[in-house]
Amino acid sequence: MTPLDKPLRRELQVDDRLFTLTISPEGLKLVPKGHRNGLELAWTDLVNGDAALATALQASLGNTG
Repeated sequence: MTPLDKPLRRELQVDDRLFTLTISPEGLKLVPKGHRNGLELAWTDLVNGDAALATALQASLGNTG
């Protein structure tokens, strides 16, 4: 396997909207194309089963873009 030692960015289309997906050693980040803020998910939250809680917390704080 190739280790993930630096961020990997890919463009993603969902319906008619473009997003940038960044996969890094820290976790995942999905932001609308051309924006800086979006959803972030740490690998530890995903592995520990806290992904839904982390996403809901970010949404409640208004960090969704």
